[in-house]
Amino acid sequence: MIRVLLVDDQPLIRSGFRALLDLEDDIEVVAEAADGIEGLELAKDHLPDVALIDIRMPVVDGIEATRRIAADPALAGVHVVILTNYGLDEYVFDALRAGAAGFLVKDVVPEDFLHAVRVAARGDALLAPSITRKLINRYVTQPLPTDTGAGLEELTSREREAVVLAARGLSNDEIANRMVISPLTAKTHINRAMTKLQARDRAQLVVFAYESGLVAPRNS
Repeated sequence: MIRVLLVDDQPLIRSGFRALLDLEDDIEVVAEAADGIEGLELAKDHLPDVALIDIRMPVVDGIEATRRIAADPALAGVHVVILTNYGLDEYVFDALRAGAAGFLVKDVVPEDFLHAVRVAARGDALLAPSITRKLINRYVTQPLPTDTGAGLEELTSREREAVVLAARGLSNDEIANRMVISPLTAKTHINRAMTKLQARDRAQLVVFAYESGLVAPRNS
């Protein structure tokens, strides 16, 4: 059973999402919160598999709530999915850097919403190649830090290659085709890289690839 925490300051939004989730046999909404502080407390109490968190809320917003969840070892199993009205804006970008596994626009169709919850619960990032490319394009306009290369020496050459391809927006299947390996082996390379670089998920792995200089943004 996938345990879900809903955190949104709009009761109508929460009730709409809950109505969808309650229809599924494999998903259970364990708690609801109206702000980030309440959401953090409920996350500690219920240890959900997925926390759906609105990005803009009073008291503590979704970015700070995500940052606190990511920093708490007791909440390592909680996968944060950011909810937004605005698509990939600067707030979403900051949330991904803070540790979110991905994001959803609130007008997502029900089928995609339910699929996203299941993907997040498995520990996979909600970053389709098209979204990854938007994330990459955002990096083109930002200076790269100079102190984030630590950990690269821990990667094997094949793991580095897989990380570079992931950062270029390729899916595991596309990485497998490019590297002439099985999709399972591609996923293994990505997972081992995440472990070595202490990345919570694929989103943070992509962020690391650019911030470390492993991949250079292309101005095209």
